[in-house]
Amino acid sequence: MSTDPRIVFGRRLKELRIQCRLSQEKLAELSNLHRIYVGVIERGQQNISLLNIVKLAHGLNVRPAKLLDTMR
Repeated sequence: MSTDPRIVFGRRLKELRIQCRLSQEKLAELSNLHRIYVGVIERGQQNISLLNIVKLAHGLNVRPAKLLDTMR
């Protein structure tokens, strides 16, 4: 299991997105982000900014901390 925070964050994002029954495209729309960017984040290929963490949390209707609660 990877300890790279980008990969850990991406896995958590995908887990929450699937729990909410959202496609990457729909989450991107709700978060005001590009659909390709959501996929890049889920794969841990991009370092994400705090602003975009907040946008994704809004799209998922969760607190930003929920996206980070698996981080160590």
